[in-house]
Amino acid sequence: MIVTLIVAAEISFWILLGLGLTARYLLRWRRTSTALLVGLPVVDLTLYVLTVLDLRGGAAASWTHALAASYAGFSIGYGPSLVRWADRHFMYRFAGGPKPPRSPKYGLARSRYEWQICRRTVVSAVITLSLITLLVPLSGGSAHFDTFLQWYLKLGIAAVVNVVIAVSYTLWPKQPPAGEQDADDPIAEQPVAGVPEKRF
Repeated sequence: MIVTLIVAAEISFWILLGLGLTARYLLRWRRTSTALLVGLPVVDLTLYVLTVLDLRGGAAASWTHALAASYAGFSIGYGPSLVRWADRHFMYRFAGGPKPPRSPKYGLARSRYEWQICRRTVVSAVITLSLITLLVPLSGGSAHFDTFLQWYLKLGIAAVVNVVIAVSYTLWPKQPPAGEQDADDPIAEQPVAGVPEKRF
């Protein structure tokens, strides 16, 4: 059942995102768009609640329950930046907006970009592992820490790798090849209409 719920949550996420952007740029229904986009994390939190109920109902804990918990962690860590990415591309293709800038490649701009990715990954990992840990006391005794040990290791390694990458680009910034001008961070300079300018 959990696998079915995960698939349903994934489909619901992209449907809500598509409907939200369609309402914003094609129908000009801004309040409706906001309501739909706010519903994105609700989908993942609902999946988590259903995961807890499944465990309390006597289901054997497995990696699928941890995967369901990871959706909420991903939504919190990467959700805002994913929505901004989709917003920029949708506005460009369907609402006459500016062409979305490419990710910076060199210098300080690339370093800042890598730290943004690092922060999202660390936040996602911390939230995911916290939710996975909570599955144990919330499961009514059907889940144990050793069931999810691999998730602690894998997410911990992913967070550390992202920190190392960000530090490396800070200490040894990649320089543009001869003849190619190094530009400032293009992502930070072009806020999206209707979306707060806070960077994620």
